[in-house]
Amino acid sequence: MFDSLRVPVIVAPMAGGPSTPELVAAAATAGAFGFLAGGYLSAAALTDQIRRTRELAGEGFGVNLFVPGARSTVDVRPYASSLQREAERYEVRAGAPQWDDDVYSAKLDLLVAQRVPVVSFTFGTPAENDIDRLHHAGSKVVVTVTTPEEASQAAEAGADALCVQGFEAGGHRAVFVDDPGQAAGGELFGLLAAMRLVSAVTDLPLVAAGGLVHGADVAAVVVAGARAAQLGTAFLRADEAGTNGTQRRALASAGRQTAFTRAFSGRPARGMVNRFMREHSEQAPAAYPQLHNLSRPIRAAAGKAGDPEAMSLWAGQTYGLAGEGPAADIIETLRTQARDAMRGATTRFA
Repeated sequence: MFDSLRVPVIVAPMAGGPSTPELVAAAATAGAFGFLAGGYLSAAALTDQIRRTRELAGEGFGVNLFVPGARSTVDVRPYASSLQREAERYEVRAGAPQWDDDVYSAKLDLLVAQRVPVVSFTFGTPAENDIDRLHHAGSKVVVTVTTPEEASQAAEAGADALCVQGFEAGGHRAVFVDDPGQAAGGELFGLLAAMRLVSAVTDLPLVAAGGLVHGADVAAVVVAGARAAQLGTAFLRADEAGTNGTQRRALASAGRQTAFTRAFSGRPARGMVNRFMREHSEQAPAAYPQLHNLSRPIRAAAGKAGDPEAMSLWAGQTYGLAGEGPAADIIETLRTQARDAMRGATTRFA
């Protein structure tokens, strides 16, 4: 599926604004590949993004969807009460902490009808009949996994490839089941360990994701068996990305550590540590997307006010080493670095 790429780099789907048709098109033009992020979009908005991407990039793109999880039964009212002061601070009303399925069925129907070339999934594996529908439409299916057990489930359901996510990755962990008893949502595997464990249970093609910002990282995971490396944080400051300006400035300053939190969405996600995380992570229940809907107006108001302390500043562990500029330049730099790293490694094993 990704073997024909001139540069084995995939621009990750980044929901909430960073992923844009322009970013995906820039990746395709540079010989790489990019995903639109269908999460949090309406079916109509996703239709517009697909149309625009096709205008710019033809068929060299994919779309990612969030698989709905089971409805949490936890009482979120105490946490909602604790966020009232945050809402007052930014002079907004907190959102309703309601469960929803992110209009998953409508967006899946759209992707089938649109015959999107590659469809990837996060937070679970789709039902076998949904994968069959996509296959009949000519789409290839990629499922994001974090453990060998998840990889086996995805393979049995009919996935064509797996995106293996290490704990170094920024944004939400792609765990199928969020264990409320563990802060990061289950056992944590670094990327290389996860790839090795997944490779032991399936021979499906693998894409590697998590903490990759340098061409040497791309070379390393390709040598380890990946068909391509998927990078998100490395493109957050790309010119074509829709990243909020306040987050761009926080990324550029590179002065914060990263950590996992459920405070913003109810699912474990890695971001730059800020006041909101420090004050609310301990009390945040495993209730996605209720907490996402609850905190969304607060996060939006903080971003608009230029205040990074109440935003979900998603970023991988190596974010401070990521650059900025046109996406094509970032990809070309990655290609050059990867080739240099491969040449250097070859001399070590001569």
